[in-house]
Amino acid sequence: MKILLTGKTGQVGWELSRTLPGLGELVALGREELNLADPDQIRAQVRKIQPHLIVNAAAYTAVDQAESEAELAFQINGIAPGILAEEALKLGAGLVHYSTDYVFDGQSRTPYNEDDSTAPLGAYGRTKLAGEEAIRRAGVPHLILRTSGVYATRGQNFLLTMQRLAREGKDLRVVNDQVTAPTWCREIAEATRNILAQTGDGTARSLERVAGTYHLSSAGETNWYEFARSIFDFTGLHPKSLTPIPTSQYPTPARRPPYSILSNEKVRAVFGIELPDWKSALRRCLVKGQE
Repeated sequence: MKILLTGKTGQVGWELSRTLPGLGELVALGREELNLADPDQIRAQVRKIQPHLIVNAAAYTAVDQAESEAELAFQINGIAPGILAEEALKLGAGLVHYSTDYVFDGQSRTPYNEDDSTAPLGAYGRTKLAGEEAIRRAGVPHLILRTSGVYATRGQNFLLTMQRLAREGKDLRVVNDQVTAPTWCREIAEATRNILAQTGDGTARSLERVAGTYHLSSAGETNWYEFARSIFDFTGLHPKSLTPIPTSQYPTPARRPPYSILSNEKVRAVFGIELPDWKSALRRCLVKGQE
């Protein structure tokens, strides 16, 4: 099996570049080799590589910046996945794509199922939802994996930001009314590999039986303040002060859903996959994340 991976230098993509080779020949592309804002380049690369499976881990993920760069975010998150899906369909290839809890508005108080109504609050969520819809319209057998609060020991993310600010001795004010389930990117990559290992050869034909949208996030729930406090407890790093605040005291260009817990019942029922509790995953990340 030949696998085309996009976004090889991103958080999830970097982990996938380490976990997917055991399933077949991996062709991993980063931004330098594949500009997802260029539809012609996307088509040319897919036709050149002729993969049996496309795993799209590339995305525009700057949530606040997307409010002022909505067109670019839409090109990468909304249009490019549809083009990948169209090309995969022509080749008889399957497609794996990652989406986000931000497709929901956060007004629920129970975990979101895959078929719950979507209503994104900002440009990032809207463009990610557009990408999901473009894939479904293309008609290719696919797996859309929605996750939440992705972090890693590399790149730019909440975990590393908190550690940096603590080392700098900052006074930190962190929101405590946005409920989420932070998810370590290595858990996502390992789960993806396990899912694909169960489907066969990754082609469209092998994905038909299980195709659809799945939620894939850490178990449990927390808020950003409690997540920050756990980071400091586990690492021994401590900022000058850490104060919980409501979202109203920390305005940002993009609105976030106040509650975005995803139900993982479907991925457990279909594939037998269950990600660990967010706190256990954080502890594992801090111990093994550099390996």
